[in-house]
Amino acid sequence: MNTYYILTGYENMDISAIHRYLSTESYWAVGIPLETVEQSLRRSFCAGVFLDNEQVGFARLVTDYTTFAYLADVYILEAHRRKGLSKMLMQHIMDLEWVQKLRRMMLVTQDAHSLYSRFGFHTPEFPERVMERRGVRGYK
Repeated sequence: MNTYYILTGYENMDISAIHRYLSTESYWAVGIPLETVEQSLRRSFCAGVFLDNEQVGFARLVTDYTTFAYLADVYILEAHRRKGLSKMLMQHIMDLEWVQKLRRMMLVTQDAHSLYSRFGFHTPEFPERVMERRGVRGYK
């Protein structure tokens, strides 16, 4: 019986698989260069979902490991969805001792509000305090 499992750490990630998904299937990073993916993962906490040594899901935290983290690039490949893998991945991340001690975690999502709300994410209490500066709008 094949079992899904989670590995963490940049060195355990299939960079090509992550790049392929982000650059061709995601709504947020279409066309992102491989070098950009490599550099962003190298500088983040990475977690991947695997089946028989094939990476089928991913998430990363951009973090100082002490007070703040930004959750980014979360996905499960289409063929592996509806199996509870995104919940498994999020639970793994949220159960990390250092994550539990963070003062704030943030994310941006277009369509997965119900997933993240299960883990305590909500609209900002004071949205008027949240600001952003947009840089590069696309990678093509």
